[in-house]
Amino acid sequence: MKIAMTGSSGLIGTALVQHLRAGGAQVTRIVRKPAVGPAEISWDPSAGIIDASRLEGMDAVVHLAGAGVGDHRWTDAYKQQILDSRVLSTRTLVDALCSLEAKPAVLISASAIGWYGDTGATPVDESAPAGNGFLADVVCQWEAASQPAAAVGIRVVNPRTGLVVSSKGGAWARMFPLFKAGLGGKLGNGRQYWSWISLRDEVAALQFAIDHDGLSGPVNFTGPQPVTNAEVTKAMGAILHRPTLLPAPAAALKAALGEFSIEVLGSARVMPAKLQQAGFAFQDTTISAAIETALAER
Repeated sequence: MKIAMTGSSGLIGTALVQHLRAGGAQVTRIVRKPAVGPAEISWDPSAGIIDASRLEGMDAVVHLAGAGVGDHRWTDAYKQQILDSRVLSTRTLVDALCSLEAKPAVLISASAIGWYGDTGATPVDESAPAGNGFLADVVCQWEAASQPAAAVGIRVVNPRTGLVVSSKGGAWARMFPLFKAGLGGKLGNGRQYWSWISLRDEVAALQFAIDHDGLSGPVNFTGPQPVTNAEVTKAMGAILHRPTLLPAPAAALKAALGEFSIEVLGSARVMPAKLQQAGFAFQDTTISAAIETALAER
């Protein structure tokens, strides 16, 4: 299988490239730097530039590119970067795919559970409407930018990914050292739900989405048992054998993180209904299993 991929140097992209190549797929990385050899395609998504001819005959395209949501404080400029890095890149890629004679069968165009906003303790699946807030607005525009591909017959899947549990990157990689040092604790009151997924289940679900013709549209990439932040804290402490007595008060988080604290303290109890209905089998079904898997990553 021939697969082109953006965002291949990120946490999920790196793991997915390794997985796909190990399975015999020919993966071509779409990169911002000058391409080196036939396994790379250069693009400038902010300028709408990509060599569409290099995408002819691909069986699948996986689009994971986007600026990190928690990498910087949310200034107006960085919020614009978060939006543009997703929407402009998706438009650039989709315009190129729509122009091809030999179009890919499927486009996996990343999304996020930010779609739902703060849902409290209410479980939500893919049928739930969009929520409110900056990230919900971003995700709405992000997913909409992929839809012209569906209009020309490409099967489009939008994986709404939750918090990825991994020691290799993302939020969890920053949490592990704190908890190992005995400095971990619940955030705010700890009652907010975290919808998580292990890195290996994320990669397996992406492979499943590529292969499974019946899967399309938004698909929640979250584990089957969302848990509260307090439950995450308890599991981290138990597995790492460390105390978790230092909570981060909501006021301190707001002062340190600014507007992003709304997302940290917000609650989303997101269920993977479409994945489960399609027959996907999770390897890590509990937060404890996901944490153990992350600690064993190499």
